Amino acid sequence: MNNSVARLGELIEPPQPREKDWAAAERELGFPLPSDYKELIQTYGGSNWDDYLYVLEPGCPNDNYDLIEWEDQQTEALDGLWEFEKKPAELEDEGTRVIPWATTDNGECLYWLVRPGQHPDEWTVMVNEARGDRWEHHSVTCTQFLADALTGVIRSNILSSRFPLATHEFRQLQQV
Repeated sequence: MNNSVARLGELIEPPQPREKDWAAAERELGFPLPSDYKELIQTYGGSNWDDYLYVLEPGCPNDNYDLIEWEDQQTEALDGLWEFEKKPAELEDEGTRVIPWATTDNGECLYWLVRPGQHPDEWTVMVNEARGDRWEHHSVTCTQFLADALTGVIRSNILSSRFPLATHEFRQLQQV
């Protein structure tokens, strides 16, 4: 088990494991996904952490948090945004892009930073504020970011100051 997913298991007891057709999801997305993220989804599924952060899942039972839909929407939205706003420095190299993996109830978005030729297990985390141009880069994987944010090791200047909660809450995302 990935160390970060194991740390999450110490905070929140995992529900019943879920199986996922990763080949189909990756085929639909057009790119492979990080192995720690796949383990997170198989362990926790699309999920809400501390009543604030939503981890997206390909084919999520709650369509509002479907990774495939979010990837399409965010790619289109950011392409339009870059016509008017300056890209963060991390995205200036040709072929570099971001792919969403989580969001918040305030509208912040958490992305993987994807560089050309980089293996998905090396993707790091970018956080973008909800209606603004502030970005943060965290040189960790998505599961390490989640575990570190929940334990206070990482403090974001963009995410809510009320995250994480003193007593953690978790729920799987179900159909709405």
